[in-house]
Amino acid sequence: MTYKTQLAALALAAWGYLDASAQTTATYSWANLPKIQQPIFKKDTLRITAFGAVPDGHTLNTKAINQAIDACSKKGGGVVFVPSGLWITGPVVMKSNVNLHLAEASTLLFTTDKSQYAITEGFYEGKAAARNESPISGKNLENVAITGKGIVDGNGDIWRAVHKSQLTEAQWKEKIASGGVLKDDGKTWYPSEQFKKASVENKSMLLTAGKKPADFTDIKDFLRPNLVVFNNCKKVLLEGVTFQNSAAWCLHPLMVQDLTIRNVRVKNPEYAHNGDGMDIESCKNFLIEGCVLDVGDDAICIKSGKDEEGRKRGIPTENGIIRNNIVYQGHGGFVVGSEMSGGARNIFVEQCTFMGTDKGLRFKSVRGRGGVVEKIYARNIYMKDIRQEAIFFDLYYFVKFATDGERDMRPVMNEGTPVFKDMHFENIVCNGATKGVFVRGLPEMPVRNIVMENMVLSAETGIELTDADLIRFKNVKLITKHSKPVIFTDNATNITFDSLQYKDHSETLISVTGDRSQNISFSHTDASRAQKVKEFSKGAQEKSLVIHEGK
Repeated sequence: MTYKTQLAALALAAWGYLDASAQTTATYSWANLPKIQQPIFKKDTLRITAFGAVPDGHTLNTKAINQAIDACSKKGGGVVFVPSGLWITGPVVMKSNVNLHLAEASTLLFTTDKSQYAITEGFYEGKAAARNESPISGKNLENVAITGKGIVDGNGDIWRAVHKSQLTEAQWKEKIASGGVLKDDGKTWYPSEQFKKASVENKSMLLTAGKKPADFTDIKDFLRPNLVVFNNCKKVLLEGVTFQNSAAWCLHPLMVQDLTIRNVRVKNPEYAHNGDGMDIESCKNFLIEGCVLDVGDDAICIKSGKDEEGRKRGIPTENGIIRNNIVYQGHGGFVVGSEMSGGARNIFVEQCTFMGTDKGLRFKSVRGRGGVVEKIYARNIYMKDIRQEAIFFDLYYFVKFATDGERDMRPVMNEGTPVFKDMHFENIVCNGATKGVFVRGLPEMPVRNIVMENMVLSAETGIELTDADLIRFKNVKLITKHSKPVIFTDNATNITFDSLQYKDHSETLISVTGDRSQNISFSHTDASRAQKVKEFSKGAQEKSLVIHEGK
């Protein structure tokens, strides 16, 4: 048996196993969407002012706010009311059956006094890690909410480093004048010498065997907290509030069942490192609707743990609805990965607008992650001025952090092989991108069984497929500035283009490369509009491509 034959047999066996395992989950569709339970609260209301809170923008109200939340929970729950005003506070700890309601013109502004934030057990990008206590947190709760029309501000600039290249000259001078220290090359500002030392020495914050939070006091300033973290909770609601200026991720529901995020605004500066909008990690049954995001990293992101630790947790993010959201700045509009080792499935994305994001629909992973991402459906997605790719799959995503352990990067199938398969995208419009579609799988595990139909993509270049299998394009219009070629494939298999439209007099319609290329076909497509229809290189054979006659 040749290597190629062995590889094919292994792949078929893996697909068979994965398909069989998927059948044990509920069958969802656009006609049968997941159901999300909502929290319900008693009407009883406690005002934080009754516990001594003062809205003068100076008084530290941590004790008063937490006392109000605790008293409300102990009496059976209800609403803790934050009136209009500027409320300075340290960490707020939520309790079951409590709705923290922020009135219009109210702001919870978290203190710049870092001593108020204890070092605690948390998570950093899918792994157990020492973190400073989150400004708002809740663990093992049920029936909990943050609602209203107020603002939650994490005062993130006191925690963040920033590169000179990310700021204007005036902003850079202002940053230096605020204090902190510079990297030796003068190109990076750190909030403290402690932060600089930890960053330059690439210190790890992971809670490995024998490590406890108290062991990290020497790098406390480096352990930036996520703004809002709910861990292992049920029936969580975030509605109407503006969440902004997080030190790291903004909203981080972790292992939450029945999560609703509705009509919230999430805002972080463009330069905010790890400034994600929402990271939905290992959650089941969730709804994200009517939200507006403008952030410094991925906007709406699906995660489920990282590498072996994520696989051991084994909790996928599943059964989600994401609709009627607007994303402005962000590394991706809707994102899956790269920490998706527990898998993701049954997610429905519709009626979303991405304006100025780096990428639109973004899927990313790497060898060693493992996990199965499947049954992702997107429709009626509208994009404008996308800086890079409108639709993006990459299984070579690799950014090395101190928190990354050794990872098996061999090109073989094992438990660390990431799987992205069985997705359907329809009614997608993009006006402006560097590339319309980019798909790069692994030789041992291609990105597989993706349908893209009814799309109009205006971009610098068209479609690029590498190690992709069973990718079907139907009724797609490509409006590209460059057309040499319109479509590039490398070791792609079972690729179909049905009713493809492209620019008249394009230089080359398709370039096929790689000796594993096979079964690429065009139908209902006028190939004569291209100056050159096809070209082959790097072992690709002409028989791998079939163009059916007729328009």
